[in-house]
Amino acid sequence: MVEELVTVAVAAGSVAAVYGLAAARVVKQYERGVVLRLGRLQKHVRGPGFTMIVPFVDRLRKVNMQIVTMPVPAQDGITRDNVTVRVDAVIYFKVVDAAEAVVQVEDYRFAVSQMAQTSLRSIIGKSDLDDLLSNREKLNQGLELMIDSPAIGWGVQIDRVEIKDVSLPETMKRSMARQAEADRERRARVINADAELQASKKLSEAAQQMAETPSALQLRLLQTVVAVAAEKNSTLVLPFPVELLRFLERAQGGTAPDPEPPPAVAKRDPEELTDPTARLESGMNDSDPGDAEARRASRTGQD
Repeated sequence: MVEELVTVAVAAGSVAAVYGLAAARVVKQYERGVVLRLGRLQKHVRGPGFTMIVPFVDRLRKVNMQIVTMPVPAQDGITRDNVTVRVDAVIYFKVVDAAEAVVQVEDYRFAVSQMAQTSLRSIIGKSDLDDLLSNREKLNQGLELMIDSPAIGWGVQIDRVEIKDVSLPETMKRSMARQAEADRERRARVINADAELQASKKLSEAAQQMAETPSALQLRLLQTVVAVAAEKNSTLVLPFPVELLRFLERAQGGTAPDPEPPPAVAKRDPEELTDPTARLESGMNDSDPGDAEARRASRTGQD
């Protein structure tokens, strides 16, 4: 009798041990346990720690509540301004309702991944190339809203979506490089022109000041000589301004001599110009006035 009782006790203990091993479950701190009893969802979600279920009746599914980092594969698309691009992104999400994540969707990770790829292609088609390159914050917010809307019903919350890289064709990269180079050259020319304008204004003011005080020009010339001599050059080119000559001329009080008047031209009688004899005599008169007077007297005596 005693042996039978011992055997029964051992058998009961074995059954209890097997039942305990089959019913015992451990849920980790970052997990939640969803129990399905005969396929029916139990309202109570098991928290972290040790828990028991009914073997062969209950089924415990553990759901990870940590933030999941999922890369979105690169998607090819055409922007609104007809530029072919290749864009990839990364999505951060977590499960906020373990029961909904188990019941509402078969595989919430795969569902979120497919929704992210579809939304990314949609964003590419609705955006311009400049928005993809420079206005990513706005695109990230729009992409997050597009993914988060259906994910709420799955018990999943989208924390953040980031566009990682935008790949452009080589021809587009070269065109953008030329555009950037032209823009920088334009800005450089504007800056140089502005500098020339400011320098011309300062030089004009300096010229006016030197005009009021001519000795300042001499001092400026000496400063230039000192600056050139500091370079230890073997050849020194010294400019000599015309204003300095004028200053020295005014300082000495000298004036330029007046030019000599041109020689006077003697007037002749028109009859002398028409009569050959008169022209001959006129020529002789021009050569020697005394001989011309003697000839005129002899000719009067003959008459």
